[in-house]
Amino acid sequence: METREDVLKELIRLRERTPGIAGSLACTVDGFIVACEPEWDTAEQMAALSSALLSLSRRMLTLSSKGALEETVVSGSAGLAAFYAAGPTIVLAVVAEPGANLGLLRLEGRKTAANLAAIASHTGGK
Repeated sequence: METREDVLKELIRLRERTPGIAGSLACTVDGFIVACEPEWDTAEQMAALSSALLSLSRRMLTLSSKGALEETVVSGSAGLAAFYAAGPTIVLAVVAEPGANLGLLRLEGRKTAANLAAIASHTGGK
């Protein structure tokens, strides 16, 4: 599938451009994996939770009249996870190590999400 290969290339580029990223995945808004880098045993569960978190984040912003979703960041004692809407059909989830540069992650995450949205729009979201 050409789309999967293009998405995987974007995930690899994200990791190469952003020190501290442990990995990333792209999934559909329905929670199905499109690509994952590197491969994780928990990727299917992460995809399902990523799509649910995207939906909850969008709903929270709608209820609070705070505009369109840019990202959701979840910080933990051993790192963080950031989630981005990549157009109407794709979710980008990025997991970073402790001490990762959050500013750089935010910039590169948004850029990668925009690239994934463009890939999905060229293929009809498939």
